[in-house]
Amino acid sequence: MDHLKLTMDALSVDTISDLVFDPSCGAVSIFVGITRDNFEDKKVVHLEYEAYEAMALKAMKAICEEIRREWSAVHGIAMYHRLGKVPCREASVVIAVSSPHRRDSLEAVSACIDRLKARVPIWKREVYADTPPVWKENRECAWSTHHSQIVPQAQ
Repeated sequence: MDHLKLTMDALSVDTISDLVFDPSCGAVSIFVGITRDNFEDKKVVHLEYEAYEAMALKAMKAICEEIRREWSAVHGIAMYHRLGKVPCREASVVIAVSSPHRRDSLEAVSACIDRLKARVPIWKREVYADTPPVWKENRECAWSTHHSQIVPQAQ
């Protein structure tokens, strides 16, 4: 079963990991992305997230489908991302994956966060203590100006 959510509420790692627990599974792997208090020598006060919610949830569902094709032993997947203001030391994203054995869940949870960052339309604004806030481009996303993908030139 897949559990996907975008929420303004604080994320509970325990609650989210419980969603994927199953007695047939010996592994639950969890990724927790935390708001850190610094970026390039600037003090971060908090982050602010926005999303194109319908499209984001659709992209998250597509990621779950891919994960299940690549790791057929995966049982449960939960991907929760926070929206709005996220203070330092709080979770911005929690992903949990269960499977009978650790390798599948570890590899799958890693793939989930990489794909989420690359494809899900969620935007982040960093708010600093001493400088103006900045909307941050995710360098991993497909539409990033920093993305290393070569785009063919029109002829």
